[in-house]
Amino acid sequence: MIEVQSLQKSFGTTQAVKDVSFSLQPGTSLGLLGPNGAGKTSSLRMLCGLIAPDAGRLSIDGINVLKSPVAAQKKLGVLPDNCGLYTRLTAAENIQYFAHLYGLKSAHTRQRISELAAQLDMDDILHRKTLGFSQGERMKVALARALVHEPPYLILDEPTNGLDVLTTRAVRHLLQQQLNQGTGLIFSSHLMHEVNHLCQNITIITHGRVAIHGSPQAIIASTPSDDLESAFAHYCQAAQEARHA
Repeated sequence: MIEVQSLQKSFGTTQAVKDVSFSLQPGTSLGLLGPNGAGKTSSLRMLCGLIAPDAGRLSIDGINVLKSPVAAQKKLGVLPDNCGLYTRLTAAENIQYFAHLYGLKSAHTRQRISELAAQLDMDDILHRKTLGFSQGERMKVALARALVHEPPYLILDEPTNGLDVLTTRAVRHLLQQQLNQGTGLIFSSHLMHEVNHLCQNITIITHGRVAIHGSPQAIIASTPSDDLESAFAHYCQAAQEARHA
């Protein structure tokens, strides 16, 4: 189980995260939503052990992220908003490099690359250098890289942004397979139809605080809206008005 409790983080005089809490059970999915600058990315970076919070608690399956960051990181597969591929390496070499970082043996690595290439329809790009890859091709490699060590939890930042319909469907299918196999997903996106399709629960963050948490249906029902996008806008607007009241 992932537990995030009362996170706070400032950068200079700017308090980016004021009070953020959420949790994730294995085999469930959480949409982390908020407008730009709300504190989503900072919260995820703290969960990944990349930056330290000023206050709060972070644990993954009982492992304290602050005290044992490497052990906690082994539990995570992370797909950042910027894929960050090594362009002089082939797709297979990018995946292999991360597999070795996670301690996979060579035979296991080859097996996982073969499995992921089949799942993501990557066989035709597997041995090409990633320089010049399309957005969809880069995303496939980055997702395979995040999944290569079979982590119990996935953190995905805008995984389908800029993808064509067929690639989006392939990514969505793979993520649903991961959920069915017991993987926990944290999904950050501005695409409400993707969030509504994949996420069982949603946490909306505005101005560094949690505005509401619940199922998509419950969040919609708590507003005068009849769709998730309008409900999201409702809470963002309410937070803005409260801030200037």
